[in-house]
Amino acid sequence: MLLCIDVGNTNTVLGIFRSAQLLAHWRIETSERRTSDEWGILLLQLFAFSGLDAKAVTGIAVSSVVPSVQHGLEQMGQRYFSQKLFFVGPGIKTGMPVLYDNPREVGADRIVNAIAAFEKKKRALIVVDFGTATTLDVVSSRGEYLGGSICPGIEISMQALFQRAAKLPRVEFVQPPSCLGKNTIHSIQAGLVFGFAAMVDGICERIAKERGETLFIMATGGLAMSLAKESRCIEEVDPFLTLEGLRILFERNRE
Repeated sequence: MLLCIDVGNTNTVLGIFRSAQLLAHWRIETSERRTSDEWGILLLQLFAFSGLDAKAVTGIAVSSVVPSVQHGLEQMGQRYFSQKLFFVGPGIKTGMPVLYDNPREVGADRIVNAIAAFEKKKRALIVVDFGTATTLDVVSSRGEYLGGSICPGIEISMQALFQRAAKLPRVEFVQPPSCLGKNTIHSIQAGLVFGFAAMVDGICERIAKERGETLFIMATGGLAMSLAKESRCIEEVDPFLTLEGLRILFERNRE
């Protein structure tokens, strides 16, 4: 079995694959202070909860945008799984040309998402990832990573709003009855839900116009399903796109 770990700034998503089948998945808080033993014990508990044998793990693939967790994960892999971790980074075989001014600047998660989406659709597309940052990544019909946009994430935007506007209450990120809010809570929810959907639609439409072609729009991330309902452009949601990309990259670099 293959253990895939996607370490984001806010959450870490983990998944277990047997061949191409995702057997189990979990989402935990990302903590830079988590030790290798804490990682190991947590994972063993998750395996036991899901009825999986941790001894059956034959590989561990990691995508991380938090460099400080790497050492703890490496030690955990060796001590608890007897595995050397495969990290997504410069020098690995991706099978996707990265046409960025400096390819090393592109976050591992963005490349992983782009590879998984293109492998799935085999066409020009945009991947929208609703994570700590909202990222839009563009792949050509030839499977080239072209670049994209990075926007403030939904959760950090909400936190900034509530912290800097003392009179505004904290609200749940859910669709309000109308875009025209009749009270403060619904007004904030309308701005967040419809505002982010409009932002994504606007950027996708501008990219498509600039490229002069039709682009398939796929979304991933914790809040992707909620936003996709209000988006004109998003055609498909895959909450496990990054895990799938990690599996693909691990297989490509197996030798």
